[in-house]
Amino acid sequence: MTDPRPTMRVLRGPLVRFLDDPGEDDRPAPGSLSYLRDGALWLENGRIRAVGHYHELAPHLPDRIEVVDYTGKLMMPGFIDSHVHYVQLDILASYGRQLLDWLNDYTFPEECRFAERAHGEAVAEAFLNEQLRVGTTTAQVFCSSHPQSVDAFFAAARRRGLRMLAGKVLMDRNAPATLTDSVSSGVADSERLIADWHGKDRLGYSLTPRFAPTSSAAQLDATGAILRTAPDLHLQTHLAENPGEIAWVAELFPNDKDYLAVYERFGLVGPTSTFAHGIHLDQAMRERLAGAGANIAFCPTSNLFLGSGLLDRRACREAGLVTSLASDVGAGTDLSGFATLKAAYQVGQLLGQPLTAWQGFYRLTLGNARALRLDHHIGSLEPGQEADIVVLDLAATPLLARRTARISQADGNGKEGRPDHATLGEQLFALMMLGDDRSVFATWAGGECVHQRESNLSHHVEGCVG
Repeated sequence: MTDPRPTMRVLRGPLVRFLDDPGEDDRPAPGSLSYLRDGALWLENGRIRAVGHYHELAPHLPDRIEVVDYTGKLMMPGFIDSHVHYVQLDILASYGRQLLDWLNDYTFPEECRFAERAHGEAVAEAFLNEQLRVGTTTAQVFCSSHPQSVDAFFAAARRRGLRMLAGKVLMDRNAPATLTDSVSSGVADSERLIADWHGKDRLGYSLTPRFAPTSSAAQLDATGAILRTAPDLHLQTHLAENPGEIAWVAELFPNDKDYLAVYERFGLVGPTSTFAHGIHLDQAMRERLAGAGANIAFCPTSNLFLGSGLLDRRACREAGLVTSLASDVGAGTDLSGFATLKAAYQVGQLLGQPLTAWQGFYRLTLGNARALRLDHHIGSLEPGQEADIVVLDLAATPLLARRTARISQADGNGKEGRPDHATLGEQLFALMMLGDDRSVFATWAGGECVHQRESNLSHHVEGCVG
């Protein structure tokens, strides 16, 4: 049956996107930002055909093309979450404890439930519904140690046409017997899942050793061997989140000079590697990570919730180490990128390194795409890229509406393409501090509207007309 949905349409409205890292100053670096007060995104077959001022594109548009009008809203690239556990969705907001206790008391018992494929399917549906509701169109996702949990997640993501990274947790020791695999079964399961899902439509596979304490040297070595033979795979794990964890790694791997050296020894540190947290690193370790092209997933709500510590983002930048932004649900307290930005700002304030709105929204979009090596697909809405877009409402709540109205009173007569940076920056900062899921008016993935706020639907919403 022929799909009756149009393959070509235009989204019209204010448009913000980043072209490069805006830096840490109060004003974005020259050439790093594009802002169009009356912008247009011409979508064709799930990709961006053209982007520009609406009045410049309008004469070139086909007759009777559908125009979705988001005047009064704010469009930007879909948000990206570099580290999240979909299998921990239902233990979100469980009483906070230190990391290792939290794993034993909440995480491991919860993940045992994913032995049942039906349970994984139900949670995957709920998780993706929530992701789209908060404007997140791409995430790097931990599944459980059960391969069927990965099948359930990828199947749900593929039905929605999403770009997602995910992988089966590898864990052959120091965990409940019902959750552990073996070196051979972990390799066999991973290779089967890679064959079934990696590169299918918009899906990619991330090799996923949970962290060094739950994988034997043999399992880490086998994981490195897979990565060496398939360098287009991603790798995700945890690093230096908690002092107790670091001490445990030192006991388990006494011949390695530090925690990072364990991963280095087995070839797990490279340009497609994401290390969640990385709080307790010295500068030499940060420089080693930077030299390998890896990134640290900064998970501020999780770090605060578990009392793990404060990430020194400035030290990472000085070392040349890329940091991405992540929710880390379930220890993280919210899937929303706004909540992540708000907590990241607060962590920065405690360290004397405030996060600007420019840097924050860059990290949620192009910055995270670059960190995950996905920027040729997503992140900046360039022609040829995949059409993943979030539409934001700057008056979604009474308080946000009041703040936005106050900002607008000071709005100058900025010319098209040359924004009043003070006004736009204030608007974005207000979203960082006051925004939540209600601020997401619509979410588009692969050129289709997959969530619209008023509809209460999180799968295809025909047209998503504002």
